[in-house]
Amino acid sequence: MQQYMSADTSAEKLHHSHESTGAVQMRIKNANSPHDRHSQSKSMILSDNVKVIEPISRHRRNHSQHNLTLSEFISPLEQTVIKEGCLLKAKIADGGKKQRKNWTTSWLVLTGQKIEFYKESKQAAAANLKAGYKPEWVDLCGAHIEWTKDKSSKKNVFQITTASGNEVLLHSDIDFIILEWFNAIKNVIDRLPKEKTNKSRKNEFKLARSSSSELLSSFEAESKEPKAENRRSLIFRLNYSTSDTTDKNRVKSRLKKFITRRPSLKTLQEKGIIKDQVFGSPLHKVCELDGATVPKFVKTCIKAVEDRGLDVDGIYRVSGNLATIQKLRFVVNHEEKLNLDDSQWEDIHVVTGALKMFFRELPEPLFPYCFFEQFVEAIKIQDSKSRVKVIKDLVQKLPRPNYDTMKILFEHLQKIAAKENVNLMSQQSLGIVFGPTLLRPEKETGSMAVNMLYQNQIVELMLSEYTKIFNCEKD
Repeated sequence: MQQYMSADTSAEKLHHSHESTGAVQMRIKNANSPHDRHSQSKSMILSDNVKVIEPISRHRRNHSQHNLTLSEFISPLEQTVIKEGCLLKAKIADGGKKQRKNWTTSWLVLTGQKIEFYKESKQAAAANLKAGYKPEWVDLCGAHIEWTKDKSSKKNVFQITTASGNEVLLHSDIDFIILEWFNAIKNVIDRLPKEKTNKSRKNEFKLARSSSSELLSSFEAESKEPKAENRRSLIFRLNYSTSDTTDKNRVKSRLKKFITRRPSLKTLQEKGIIKDQVFGSPLHKVCELDGATVPKFVKTCIKAVEDRGLDVDGIYRVSGNLATIQKLRFVVNHEEKLNLDDSQWEDIHVVTGALKMFFRELPEPLFPYCFFEQFVEAIKIQDSKSRVKVIKDLVQKLPRPNYDTMKILFEHLQKIAAKENVNLMSQQSLGIVFGPTLLRPEKETGSMAVNMLYQNQIVELMLSEYTKIFNCEKD
């Protein structure tokens, strides 16, 4: 009883000192009842728009360090970096309000839920950013992505429209780079829910208002309302809580455990939450799904080109419509049956564009990274016979899916080069097209132009010496 009277006395003093400003609101009941006195001491609440004057004798709680919003509570999807790179960006609308278009160079970091924009690479930015700085970002949950021609005079521009009404344009002069970004962002958007549910909105509001300890417990208890007898007013939590250090250490520890236990991308794929796809998956994985050593999609494309594209001028050099290629890519990733004789795939350049995209998006190129330097050293050999022999030995060492896929592809490209007088695609032209697509270093070292020259020469040599390298006769 003495404890209740003491708490009640301090509460009444605080009430009278702030009565004129409305800082603390109290439910006044009959003070004669001990039960009412108890309720009165625990029912003080704080107005949303006022600042608390705290006792000097107690520890000051820094709520700016403890209040976590939903965007700051990092989910497993946000932790997974899917793609990074440099693009031109222009924000043309903010919350539905149109803005003046201003193209700037940005470093993009794509995760499983959002895109962050930096003025420089993320590593360099991390060293230069001031404490508390947060990069500009867009939430991809419920967003829409599409190619656009009327928003800019530039080519290769697509627009992202978020659920909150933000509109961002992204652009690159290099076709395959902008296409890779479009595909990667489209995949993320397709995997996320189209809109936030009422429950998630409720949780988001609650999390934005709660303290750090309440935020963690809300995930464990699924936002259940606390019992009345366990509630404490904000004043009591400010004055009688444990020290800041203990509080922060406990929160950090629990967050650390939560993050370290998040499922990996591989685990999500194994559980079927993220399905294996044809584009962007390792070559051996695609072959396993097809039950063969050569991807079914590669065979299908090669057959279509040989049926109706051998005589087409600039085959493989001319780019198809990017939007249609993207549509074909989506069909391949989400449908089991593919009919390239359908009228929507009538343009053979769409088929060749999709085939090149498949090889470009392999996590490891058709010529594995560990073989790149060896192939480059082989192409530098002056003696032609020795050069062919070394390259042949390297090809024989390749993994079975890589070897079989490479053999079928180069056999097909030989047929393209055989009709050079009609389609104007020589072995040298095919080397220029497929060199950077089929082999590249894991990390760019030295001159990019020099590497590209070797890449082209390796493909050209393998076409001209196909019979010797693959131990077979020309058809």
